[in-house]
Amino acid sequence: MTTAQRSSLVILYHREPFDEVVENGKVIYREKKSPNGILPTLKRFFANAEQSTWIAWKQVTAKQQESFQSVMTFGGLGDRCIVKRIPLKANQVKDFYHITSKEAFWPILHSFPWQFSYGSSNWDNFREINRLFAEAAIESAAEDALIWIHDYNLWLAPYFIRQQLPSAKIVFFHHTPFPSADIFNVLPWREEIVDSLLCCDVCGFHIPRYVENFVGVARSSRAVKILKQAPVPDYFVPTGLALAEPSMTTQLEYNGRIVHLSASPVGTDPDHLRQMASQPEVTQKMADIRAQVRDGKLILSAGRVDYVKGTKELLHCYERLLERRPELQGKVNLVVAAAAPATGMRVYKTAKSDIEQLVGKINGRFAQLNWTPIVLFTSSIPQSELLALFKAADIAWVTPLRDGLNLVAKEYVAVHGTDSGVLILSEFVGAAVELPDALLTNPYSSQEMDQAIDKALAMDLDEQQKRMQRMSQSVDRFNVQWWADHLLGADAR
Repeated sequence: MTTAQRSSLVILYHREPFDEVVENGKVIYREKKSPNGILPTLKRFFANAEQSTWIAWKQVTAKQQESFQSVMTFGGLGDRCIVKRIPLKANQVKDFYHITSKEAFWPILHSFPWQFSYGSSNWDNFREINRLFAEAAIESAAEDALIWIHDYNLWLAPYFIRQQLPSAKIVFFHHTPFPSADIFNVLPWREEIVDSLLCCDVCGFHIPRYVENFVGVARSSRAVKILKQAPVPDYFVPTGLALAEPSMTTQLEYNGRIVHLSASPVGTDPDHLRQMASQPEVTQKMADIRAQVRDGKLILSAGRVDYVKGTKELLHCYERLLERRPELQGKVNLVVAAAAPATGMRVYKTAKSDIEQLVGKINGRFAQLNWTPIVLFTSSIPQSELLALFKAADIAWVTPLRDGLNLVAKEYVAVHGTDSGVLILSEFVGAAVELPDALLTNPYSSQEMDQAIDKALAMDLDEQQKRMQRMSQSVDRFNVQWWADHLLGADAR
């Protein structure tokens, strides 16, 4: 790439901005369907830049690598928008993503240190793939480019990039939780990770608590200086919740570099969600679902198979509900949409098996000829059906043990708008400090979980609408475009 062609914007993201599929023996590229709006928003920034590069990885076989097309143009925009793909072998992907990221980093990030696995981790492979991403960015970026790096899989990329591009603006956003120092410091590589993140101009996290946790980690490893602190913005709950923080650090200094810290919770694209939800296909599916439920209550739990999502705790609570209140048998319906992980994710096999066995046990115990207490989906549900479930559900039950933000909660609110509906939300997800009008609960407490589902089932229409109206205002205002603008402008505040 010549100097004239070097990009003013470089995005590093583990996913490609399109789906590659084979039809009739021919490779074609399709738009990814993402209801939460992150990918479409990133792609808008990507397409609107004067010159831009998107860097992702792609698993290839040895045979495919011989003819692999690493550089592609994007969306009919010519050479102005380039997609650069890093070819990785299956064993590299397995060690980088399925094992090191998911078995070493994931449990630490979500505060489950007993799930941490050091023996199977391959730090050298992780470092090498981060170096490959960084090299691709360095080759593509102008000296003063904006380089936007996404998530913990690319923790080390800022360090490698900064050595070669001292004038570039490096923005890093952490999509997961960031834990306290005593948990994060379980990682044997913590100092290398911290050194890399301190090379950024902006480090973004969803909520103030994660910012403060990062500050604690940085101070435990390096002699960083706190330059600025401020009360949290008024769109966060400052006290009284598990993840609340009354103030946060906004600037650190280390080795003469100022690092700006931002609490920028990811939003949805509510207008787009509502537009999709109003399509005739979705409206008909929603009517079909309600016809099957009749005058019963429909409760929806949507997410992934993952031990951090609290699905087992939710199922145990539902079983207790049917025990405590036998009059509800046949009148409540729980749909659990827990998409199974990709093949090769061995860490989730036990979680999937536990969920399936528990659903089978509860259904076997309480099912009637014309009523099945729980309907479980472990395969991906088409977007139109998921939106129909959102619209049809009287209650969205979103109670992970830990979650960085949880967009399902915001998607449910966006689809319902100011209509009826109840959101039960774990205090341990980032969105809880944005949505205090949800029914907030502690998923570690069976008593609080029981109280939450009882209150949700009993809530009258007037209270539902008042709560949904306030939550809808928040979701509409702090959408995904606001997130991107707020994060990228953090160093100007």
